[in-house]
Amino acid sequence: MSESEVYDVISDAIWVVLIASGPILVLALAVGLVIAFFQALTQIQEMTLTFVPKIVVIFVGLVAATPFMYATLHGLADRSFDAIASGAP
Repeated sequence: MSESEVYDVISDAIWVVLIASGPILVLALAVGLVIAFFQALTQIQEMTLTFVPKIVVIFVGLVAATPFMYATLHGLADRSFDAIASGAP
């Protein structure tokens, strides 16, 4: 396996991780911004107000995005195992 082939495999793996984790990260960012604006406008500085909604939204987002994440990771695994079986990436 040459250096360029190894680079391609690593590059694919990094992109798959970014794409699979993207929806959850965007949800967490959006909820965090909404909560931060709410706290700034109302001057409520309750710590549970920041964590509980984020945890709930992230959990719901994980449940909703699990098929997409599975399909993305399954595609990478298929490509990787096919490359191993054929002896090339």
